[in-house]
Amino acid sequence: MSNLEKKLRRGWTTGACAAAAAKSAYHALINGDFLDPVEITLPRGQKVSFVLAFEDNSPPSVTAGIIKDAGDDPDVTHGAMIKATVTFTKEKTGTVFKAGEGVGRITKPGLPLRVGQAAINPVPREMIASSINEIASNFNSDRNVKVEISVPGGEALALKTWNPQLGIVGGISILGTTGVVIPFSCSAWIHSIHRGIDVARATKTIHVGASTGSTSGKAVRAKYNLPETSMIDMGDFAGGMLKYLRSHPIPRITIGGGVGKLSKLAQGHLDLHSGRSQLDLEWLAGQALTLGASNRTTQVIRKANSALEVFEIADNQNLPLANLIASKARAAALNVLSGAPTEVEILVFNRQGKLLGAAHGW
Repeated sequence: MSNLEKKLRRGWTTGACAAAAAKSAYHALINGDFLDPVEITLPRGQKVSFVLAFEDNSPPSVTAGIIKDAGDDPDVTHGAMIKATVTFTKEKTGTVFKAGEGVGRITKPGLPLRVGQAAINPVPREMIASSINEIASNFNSDRNVKVEISVPGGEALALKTWNPQLGIVGGISILGTTGVVIPFSCSAWIHSIHRGIDVARATKTIHVGASTGSTSGKAVRAKYNLPETSMIDMGDFAGGMLKYLRSHPIPRITIGGGVGKLSKLAQGHLDLHSGRSQLDLEWLAGQALTLGASNRTTQVIRKANSALEVFEIADNQNLPLANLIASKARAAALNVLSGAPTEVEILVFNRQGKLLGAAHGW
């Protein structure tokens, strides 16, 4: 574990909060009293407690709410109220899940839930059902219940996530595989990349675009008139996307990005974050030299303040450095794909979205 992670406070997933709220609400449903604090067992066996922020005992339904604490992770759902409303059902179907206010519904195939279901992922469903079963066993009570999860304001929060592109409408998803949010682990982002690929495959999408940022994303989308649902916000996680594509291929992908990040991919870096990989100006100077740059030009490149300045220098000298970087980035991507049947195109853009260089195999 890095020193940064040691100093940062961990938090809890929406799934863990939903499970705790459901457990407390079910206890009140059968016994009249809310559990507060309420303890649940996470998938890896850790026991954690949550303090209630909302209680409503209005038979035949009971609702409990918990404020999500994401620790020091920049999570869009940090501070959101996660509510669980529990009601007995006449059907002998165990725990039935429903999306309440602010929780999305699935409208496209390719996700781990069927179309039409509430966007409450499988592990959170297991956590909720397990928590209810624990109480039911203690009181020998009926465990056939409907659990409605709601997140006030969740529909607005969902606009800051990938849900619209994934075909999840009406709110956020209830997520989590461990129950724990590790600050800056970026697992949620990579999870979204994987789900975006899954949806594209399930909907028989032939061509998807991926980008390192919003400017390059808009440029790729405009170039091919791709629907928003065919775009993947790759961010810095080139490796996470390409490794998943290796075993879940899509016929064609266009990767667009800025000069700095795609230069790092061209060097072979798969994590493009500035804190985890560095642009090698000496390497860029060497690439310029192979294109015929003078010794003076390479010396200027070595002293440049940024990748953008390097490419401006190359452009002034009529050196097709952006095309070379695109070609090398494509080679790095193909190396990760290891022969997977995915055609790769690389487009290099400046900060204004102007195309500087390209490489493709068709």
